[in-house]
Amino acid sequence: METIRIKYLSDKIEKLRYIDGKSDWIDLRAAERIELKQGEFRLIPLGIAMELPKGFEAHIVPRSSTFKNFGVIQTNHCGIVDESYCGNNDQWFFPALAMRDTVIEVNDRICQFRIFEHQPAIFFEETDDLDNADRGGIGSTGKQ
Repeated sequence: METIRIKYLSDKIEKLRYIDGKSDWIDLRAAERIELKQGEFRLIPLGIAMELPKGFEAHIVPRSSTFKNFGVIQTNHCGIVDESYCGNNDQWFFPALAMRDTVIEVNDRICQFRIFEHQPAIFFEETDDLDNADRGGIGSTGKQ
């Protein structure tokens, strides 16, 4: 089990917790009340900073209900936080674009994260032939 040091930058949000057996993803909450008009962009503060273990990174993505509940999309589609972003004021944020007028309240669960090990070093070997059968190109497996 990995231990991750966390600093809470808000006393208004619930503490993070890992629920074993339910999901590997951990919910993150809005640390401020945010009002957005359709088309408006805002970095939503998540009220935490972390010291990730060396060799690990966090991937931040919306929850499955984020768009339905709040009408926002994450502008970078997947936020990556590496272990070098670990200072006292290196707060995590959710970059949101409002597709409709919306209000996000303090402590609303708006996104989630998971920890991944860094990709190993890779060497690319150039070749003229991959020796494999073609699959048929992008979208070749159909709709069903």
